[in-house]
Amino acid sequence: MEITLKGDREFDNIPSIKQKALRINLNEHIYGTFAEIGAGQETVRQFFRAGGASGTIAKAMSAYDKDFSDSIYGHETDGRYVTEARLKKMLTHEINLIEDRISRIKHPDKVFFTYANTVATIDFAKRYKGHGWVGIRYQIEPYQDYNEIILHIRFRENDARLQQETLGILGTNLIYGAYYKYNEPKKLLRYLYDHLDQDQIEIDTINFSGPLFENVDNRLISLQLVRNGMTDAVMFSPEGINVLPAAMLYKKNILALRGSFRPVTRVNMDMYERSLEMFMKETRVNPEKTHVVFEITLSNLRAEGEIDEQDFMDRAKLLCSLGQTVLISNFKEYYRLVEYFSQYSKNRMGLAMGVNNLVEIFDEKYYRHLSGGILEAFGKLFFKDLRVYLYPMENEDGSITNSENLKVHPRMKELYKFFKYNGKVIDITDYNPNYLNIFSRKVLKMITEGKEGWDEMLPEGIAKIIKKQSLFGCETEEVMHKDN
Repeated sequence: MEITLKGDREFDNIPSIKQKALRINLNEHIYGTFAEIGAGQETVRQFFRAGGASGTIAKAMSAYDKDFSDSIYGHETDGRYVTEARLKKMLTHEINLIEDRISRIKHPDKVFFTYANTVATIDFAKRYKGHGWVGIRYQIEPYQDYNEIILHIRFRENDARLQQETLGILGTNLIYGAYYKYNEPKKLLRYLYDHLDQDQIEIDTINFSGPLFENVDNRLISLQLVRNGMTDAVMFSPEGINVLPAAMLYKKNILALRGSFRPVTRVNMDMYERSLEMFMKETRVNPEKTHVVFEITLSNLRAEGEIDEQDFMDRAKLLCSLGQTVLISNFKEYYRLVEYFSQYSKNRMGLAMGVNNLVEIFDEKYYRHLSGGILEAFGKLFFKDLRVYLYPMENEDGSITNSENLKVHPRMKELYKFFKYNGKVIDITDYNPNYLNIFSRKVLKMITEGKEGWDEMLPEGIAKIIKKQSLFGCETEEVMHKDN
């Protein structure tokens, strides 16, 4: 049985959606079901219209009524239907049905699949554009364990009919890619946007699992989402797995720390711990609904003009090992980060940063692309319920620079004073003075040059991971012992 695509096309020869659906339909081995909730049956419609669907489609259904849906897939304790948990229940239920109802003895060469989605399109008031979970569970060989691709989407169009059509195209691309591009997940990801534009739909989470994808690192695949402009940011839990930002940040108090974290140092963790203590004491902060995010911008992941994926993995791995949530974004300016968080929460937010970062915020050159310049940016940044927790800097002469004596451009002095004396900028005072001369770039240079003493500048356990896994150009412990 041959499923693998031979001589796949380049971008200048993209198969039409009809051609993709027809190729699946004409493959005598592929057989499965479609279960679509919330945006019509737009994906299966592509396969019906292409022709030859009787050899591919075992069943197509849409349980719109909640009672019917609950009777089929079970009741959701939180009362929500557009969730990953719901999608997985749909995939499990439908794949079990096809295994029960289609005889393997009569169809020994069939490979089964189930495609499912649970979606909410734009509301009548057009306040919420809608989102959904889309997935496929499938085989490429009979009797093989099932593989799975699950993604979360956000609609960007302002018309429900257009959103439905977009979903149908995306679903067809997913099924086609699952069968004919499974051996190249990065390309499969790009091909999800065949005949689609990034202004139509956003993919902000994707996870591959199963025997076909044992060697796929979902964090690296998520990096491609940001790199390809498919989403603005992706998030990893302390366990090192992809998570939906909306699920983690919804209605939370958010404290964010931006940095290169190459590698994470004691000064980073001191800034985190001290700022978190201050943030928790704020009147409008609920400690039980507070989430801390360590953010790395895409611009900090570039090496010689390209993204160094292994370098990214090293940074994220170390932060996750410290129990932190990591956000990878394409936000160069802080106000864009705050706008992003504001999609999910209207509660109080905090930014912890060093003196140099705050001085950069008051540099007009970063806002020339805005019609309102720096005032527009600051309106977006500080209009929200936000505080900046400022970590001091030690100068060469031993003096300390903080919010009281830092220097911004003369034109920005009065603007800075306005925000400073209105309580938007707060000094971190309970810091460890022994950490002020620790810089990630200094530690990295010591690691790459094989110098000693850098491990004392890092949080407990981090140096051991770096040495054991030979991160950032560090020689492994075995090599160092052999040289000695």
